[in-house]
Amino acid sequence: MQTLKSVILTSVLYAFLLTTGMAQTKKGGNWTPLFNGKDLTGWKQLNGKAKYEVINNEIVGVTVLGEPNSFLVTDKNYGDFIVELEFKLDDMMNSGIQFRSESKPEYLNGRVHGYQYEIDPSPRAWTAGIYDESRRDWLYPVSYNEPAKTLFKFQAWNTCRIECIGNSIRTFLNGKPVASLVDDLTPAGFIALQVHSIAKAEEAGKKIRWRNINIQTTNLQPTPLDPTFVVNLMPNHVSEQEKMQGVHLLFDGKTTNGWRGAYKTGFPEKGWKAQDGILTVQPSDGGESTNGGDIVSENEYDAFIFQFDFKITAGANSGVKYFVTEKENNAGSAIGLEYQILDDALHPDAKLGSIGNRTLGSLYDLIPSIKENRARRKIGEWNRGMIKVAKDGTVSHYLNGWKMLEYKRGEQYFYALVAKSKYANWPNFGMAPKGRLLLQDHGNEVSFRSLKMQVLQ
Repeated sequence: MQTLKSVILTSVLYAFLLTTGMAQTKKGGNWTPLFNGKDLTGWKQLNGKAKYEVINNEIVGVTVLGEPNSFLVTDKNYGDFIVELEFKLDDMMNSGIQFRSESKPEYLNGRVHGYQYEIDPSPRAWTAGIYDESRRDWLYPVSYNEPAKTLFKFQAWNTCRIECIGNSIRTFLNGKPVASLVDDLTPAGFIALQVHSIAKAEEAGKKIRWRNINIQTTNLQPTPLDPTFVVNLMPNHVSEQEKMQGVHLLFDGKTTNGWRGAYKTGFPEKGWKAQDGILTVQPSDGGESTNGGDIVSENEYDAFIFQFDFKITAGANSGVKYFVTEKENNAGSAIGLEYQILDDALHPDAKLGSIGNRTLGSLYDLIPSIKENRARRKIGEWNRGMIKVAKDGTVSHYLNGWKMLEYKRGEQYFYALVAKSKYANWPNFGMAPKGRLLLQDHGNEVSFRSLKMQVLQ
């Protein structure tokens, strides 16, 4: 029989174990703790000298003035895994959780770089989006998944889940899906806890907390596929999650099937080349449709998401048009709403029109794109464009993950913009109930790939 003293001692020991390392082990499954609840065994600090300490079974990160981004990094690298943890922001500050990340002497003198699960309490609300630290910038901003902006809880504990299985990377916040990325740039790397740099003395001493950090690396069971929008960075590839959503390629990488010349019954005999997974407009004289001419999709669309990668040469001009009907039988380029593709620095069209409404990503001659330099890639690099047309007529243009503009067809301001544009004399411009997609031949070399269509129901 236990004495009262032994019962008390047993209870105290049990409570102690629950609040130390044993409390870090999740019940069930094959979870392994990455943090023992007592000290920073298994971790090391890289880059900046922000303060990391263990308090009450939590890792507490504290901002320090004058230091670059700081990272508390796992000693081990991980490839395929599922990690879960909790985090809490005591103060308004930016942070993140690195995964499949690296630090190499030959890359920016050892600067930590790679995928990051963003922690963003600002009004932008991009927590659980995927950022590519010190490398490619934003890969999956939460503007792709607007409802997820409401999931983050300030000054309260939030649950983070990251699933990395093969080329599939998915993030979750408080049990809800946020981002889905398909990418193969970095198949393995460390996990790290970031304390962001600060610029002002009054920002010193801000705290972020992490606890219950656990990982699975075997017998991985991913969360069932869901309708979350997928950013797929693998050229001409459709993932299983995309297939479930009805996403399909409009260019097979080899042939010109599914496309024909504008105002023509067949594909142009010259001026375009399909080779090595790339569809290219051949350079000519810089004029509209004076060589091979525009090409249009054989199918028509009303509500849809059209994704396209494009690469331009110096001084190039082109565009992706939508709701093209070919009814006007124009002598030059076929008429339609246009996502402008342009070398803003060298092509004179960038300075024409009104307030920049002929620049890259704009609704040509109607609405300018936002002036976000981070959305623009260098000439010769691939860009990711997207046009989203909702059932209610709302249209969005995206460039490399950034929403460049939004408008609604049929609103009074839309008609007013058309009335002041070069399209003023075209009856009912931009208001066709459905139409074809168009890739423009403007006489400059421009390449396309990963042409993807998702019809919205």
